[in-house]
Amino acid sequence: MHFDLAQTDHLLSTTRAVRKRLDLTRAVPRELILDCVRISTQSPAGGNYQKWRWVIVDDPDRKLVIAEAYRRSYAPYIAKQQEAVARAGNTAESNPIIDSSTHLAEVLEQVPVLAIPCALGQPADAGETGGSQQGWWGSIVPAVWSYCLAARSRGLGTAWTTLHLPYENEVGDALGIPDTVTQIACIPTAFYTGDDFKLARRKPAEDVTYWNSWKQTDIDS
Repeated sequence: MHFDLAQTDHLLSTTRAVRKRLDLTRAVPRELILDCVRISTQSPAGGNYQKWRWVIVDDPDRKLVIAEAYRRSYAPYIAKQQEAVARAGNTAESNPIIDSSTHLAEVLEQVPVLAIPCALGQPADAGETGGSQQGWWGSIVPAVWSYCLAARSRGLGTAWTTLHLPYENEVGDALGIPDTVTQIACIPTAFYTGDDFKLARRKPAEDVTYWNSWKQTDIDS
């Protein structure tokens, strides 16, 4: 099978963290979310142990619980980010990432869907079965990213957030998630406003690729 590389590369390179352009007024059909989850379940997993579970939250009261937990973490987090920006000689008010992050924190409960990817068990349990924590995480993170890619291809914007996790137990109580299950993230999901997303500014591949030894960037070495 031949893929349309232009389309595939466009999807992979323009799946942005969407915060300010989430459409808060347009409902997202549950079947569309299920389509994204179906795609995510095809992700690779160590030992084919499909430990992923998804808690999809579209109930206003439960979304508010998540949003309030998120904002409790956000306040100290953003204060540190603002300090870092100030030390760099910039103003926090003019920083687009801080601006968009603040916007998302303020409106999180208004986002139509908050998707909570979960994994059965705990990372610390990996060693009991002869595995590693790296392998444990490697068996769930691809599924979450596949969800984000599937959402993007269907006109939905997402953002990978983790700030509610310091209050994971409180959120878990509200959503009925057992303590034996690990919440991985919170993925706000909504139709996005505007037409499309552009490439982000990134370091050249040649600068971040080492050949056979650390910091060996010569492709002919």
